[in-house]
Amino acid sequence: MKRFVFGRSELDDPDWPVDHVPESERRGLWSISAVLLGFVFFAGTIYAGAEVGTAVGFGRMLGAMGVGYAILGAYVATLCAIGAKAGLTTVLLSRYTFGRLGAKWADLLLGGTQVGWFAATIPMVAEPTARFFGVDTPTWVAALILAWGVLHLATAYVGYDGMELLSKVAVPALVVTGLLSMGIALGDVGGFDGLFGGGTNEMAFGAAVTVVVGTFISGGTQAPNWARFARNGRVGFWAGLVAFLLGNGFLFFSGAVGGAAYDVTPAGDLYAVLAAQGLAALGLVALILNIWTTNDNTAYAFGVAGSEAFDYGRKRPFVLAGGAVGILLALTGVADALVPYLNLLGQYVPPLGGVIIADFLLCWRLEIPRMEDVEFAPLRVSALAGYVVGCAVAALTAGSLVPGVALPELFPGVASLNGLVASVVVHTVLYYGLERRGLLGGHDVADDADYC
Repeated sequence: MKRFVFGRSELDDPDWPVDHVPESERRGLWSISAVLLGFVFFAGTIYAGAEVGTAVGFGRMLGAMGVGYAILGAYVATLCAIGAKAGLTTVLLSRYTFGRLGAKWADLLLGGTQVGWFAATIPMVAEPTARFFGVDTPTWVAALILAWGVLHLATAYVGYDGMELLSKVAVPALVVTGLLSMGIALGDVGGFDGLFGGGTNEMAFGAAVTVVVGTFISGGTQAPNWARFARNGRVGFWAGLVAFLLGNGFLFFSGAVGGAAYDVTPAGDLYAVLAAQGLAALGLVALILNIWTTNDNTAYAFGVAGSEAFDYGRKRPFVLAGGAVGILLALTGVADALVPYLNLLGQYVPPLGGVIIADFLLCWRLEIPRMEDVEFAPLRVSALAGYVVGCAVAALTAGSLVPGVALPELFPGVASLNGLVASVVVHTVLYYGLERRGLLGGHDVADDADYC
C-alpha cells in the first residue's frame, strides 16, 4: 500500500512535480499538443458554442469565436512558452512570482478549483452511460460515478506518459467523430445556408466574446503543467496555440452546428446530438473519451499543486487524496451546487496568469535562474498587489464578488481579460518603480546561478 500511494522511494517521480523537467525528458510538438488537446476537448465548450450560436446567430458567433479564441490562444501559448523555458508547473512559476508563501495561494486556488471541477465532471459521463444501458437508477449512477472517477484518476496517477498515450488515441478519434457529426448536421439543415441567420439577440457581441474567452481561460492558466515537458519554448508556444486556438475553436464550432441543427437538451450536447443522428453508441464512446482526457488532466493539476504546497517530490498521494474528495463530492451531489462558485472563482485565476506573464517576460526577461540557486522571499508585494488589483477589476467588471454578493459593474468588457490586463500593469509598474530600486523586497539569486 505504501508503494502504491508514494511510489518507489529509490526512484524519482517521473513527472518532476517540484523540480525542473530535465532536458532528457523533454518532448516534441505532437506529444505536447496531444495532451493539451485532450485537456481542452471538454463537453462544456460544446455547450458554450451552442449557447452563443443560438443567442447571437451563426454569423456573429463566428466573429465572436475568432476574437475570443485569438485572445485565449495568445494568453495560453505565452504561458506555455514560459513553462517550457523554465520546465516548471504553474504553481512553481508562482513561487518565482509571488514568493515562497505567496505561491501557497496559487496552490489553493488552482488545486482547489480543480478538485471541484473533477467532482462536477464525473456525472457528465456517468449519467449518460446509465441511460444508454437502461440502468438509470441512483444506485447504478453512483456505481458508475465511482468507476469513472477511478479510471480518470488512473491515467493521472501514471502521469504524463499515461495521459499522452490516452490523448494520442482519443484526440484523433474525437476529431473524426466531430467532423462526421458536423457533416451529417449540415446535410440535415441544407448546408451552411441553413445555419446562418436566426439568433435570439439575447446576447451582445461583447458578452459573446466573454463566453468564448471564459470557456477555458481558467483551465488554460494550468497549461504549463504539461507544456513544461516541451523541448523548448517554441514547441510549448505552438502546442498551446494549436490546443487553445484551433482545438477549442473546433469544439466550440461543432457545438454551434449541433445546437443549430438539433433540438436537444442541453443544446449542442455531444451525446444527444450523435444519438439524434442515429449514432448513440458512437456518441457514448466520444463522450467517454471527451470527459476522460479532460478529467485526468484535472486530477494531475491538483496533484502537482499539492506537491508544491507541501514541497513534496511526489504527486501521487495528492492525486489520490484529491480524487477521493472529488468522487465523494460527486456521489453526494454536492458537486452540482459547487458549479456557480467554480465558475465565479474562474474570474480570479486569469489575474494570476497575468502576473506570471508580466513577471517572466517583463521583469525576469526570460532569464530564469534555477530554483536551487534562488533564495525565495516569503512574499513579493509587487506581484501580490498586481494580483489583488486584477481580481478587484475582474469583480467590478463581472458585478459579483462571490455568488450572492453583488458589486457595481464599473468597467465594461470581459471580466477575466480586464483583470488580466490590470494585473500586468500594476505588477510591472511596482516592480520597476519600487522593487528594482530596493524599496520592496525580492528574491536573492546566487552570483554563480545557472539559468534555464
